Amino acid sequence: MSDLLQLKDKVVLITGSSRGIGRAMAEMFAEAGAKVVVSSRKAEACEPVAEAIRAKGGEALVVPAHIGNTEDLQNLVDQTIAKWGRIDVLVPNAAINPVYGPMQDLPDEAFDKMLTTNVRCMVSLAKMVLPGMAENGGGSMVIISSVAAIKGSTTLGAYGVTKAADAAVARALALEWGPKNIRVNAIGPGLIKTDFARALWEDPERIERINNANPMRRMGTVDEIAGTALWLASPMSGYVNGQLIIADGGQTLA
Repeated sequence: MSDLLQLKDKVVLITGSSRGIGRAMAEMFAEAGAKVVVSSRKAEACEPVAEAIRAKGGEALVVPAHIGNTEDLQNLVDQTIAKWGRIDVLVPNAAINPVYGPMQDLPDEAFDKMLTTNVRCMVSLAKMVLPGMAENGGGSMVIISSVAAIKGSTTLGAYGVTKAADAAVARALALEWGPKNIRVNAIGPGLIKTDFARALWEDPERIERINNANPMRRMGTVDEIAGTALWLASPMSGYVNGQLIIADGGQTLA
């Protein structure tokens, strides 16, 4: 049974993997035997993650890339192929959310930037990776969406739009690439204890109110999202395709 959760010698490319959920995925995938590409905008932010992986006997490659830059993405793919010859698992995790407030006040330029970075560039990365993945016999793509994809918000509406689009991309690509033995799924994390949510979990009153509305009475952890991603990337979930897996402790049930 444990072999089904193994990714021994598989090459995994994870964007936004210098911290938070991305780092947790990089480290967990490496422990499962994968060769991991660690990427974010700055190489110096990625090196500690790669060093931690190597210290445990794993293999890691650092390739900095700005996800909003198509040339950076192509270089990311090219360097990975040059190093290890293939990409078996693609995890588009990096995204931006530069605004907080109602969509009525959202500048067009900010919305365009979010759509380009969170959706179009992720699709561009898939177009660069999936054909080669198919030639190598198949693989898995795990898109990090958000619970905001299915839940309305007066302050994160634009972000939710992009994350709903990411889930739609997962469904479309699952149909296109399923015949080539490539599964494409998405994860919709709820409130996770990361720097992104620090303002919430460092405020005792707000976090108590939020936790009381959650059936599990707590925030999620980065390792719990990483574990979901590992399951989706591994043979353990071999018949799961085109799905958005909501990992929010059940909060959207209420």
